[in-house]
Amino acid sequence: MGQNSSKPPPSSTQHVFTSESPVSFSPDLINALQASPETDSTRSKDLELHIQRRVQSELERLDAEASKRLAELQEQISTAPDSTTTSIHPDARTPDQSTSAGGVDHKAASEGDKLRDLSRQSVQKEVDMLKEKLKRRKIKEEVVKDKAVEKAKGEVVNCLRLNDRRPLDCWREVEAFKEEVGRLEKDYLRRLME
Repeated sequence: MGQNSSKPPPSSTQHVFTSESPVSFSPDLINALQASPETDSTRSKDLELHIQRRVQSELERLDAEASKRLAELQEQISTAPDSTTTSIHPDARTPDQSTSAGGVDHKAASEGDKLRDLSRQSVQKEVDMLKEKLKRRKIKEEVVKDKAVEKAKGEVVNCLRLNDRRPLDCWREVEAFKEEVGRLEKDYLRRLME
């Protein structure tokens, strides 16, 4: 069953095509083809080398563009005023920000400092506001302290213990518990919207 191959073995490695009309080639073409040292493998190697040269030249071009762009960005960064010293030490000024070197640089730096201070202040206000909301939540403590939810939970547990063979008889207690939890959720959502 598995001993025979599914394809018949090839009878020869050459394929011969016969045409209905006679095909004739000039003797010059036949001599040129026979005298040519080029084979299929040499043509494929030449093609592969040509493709590799094209890829290499494209990679070199892209590398040169990236290097040029990097140099431009480094130049822009080096000519820009140093913002790290002003944000860490607002009173410390670099020589190009002093009033004797030029008022324009000083004004630009002070405007940048003001913007940084405003953004810092707005972020601090937002953090304080979020802390205040978190203090107001205290969800777990309120759930534990809510006497109505605890009472409804206790009634469900007691009913299930009494009716351990018939838990569907506790539907009234379960509905009361659901109502209390719904009330607690509404209170929570109302506080979140405040």
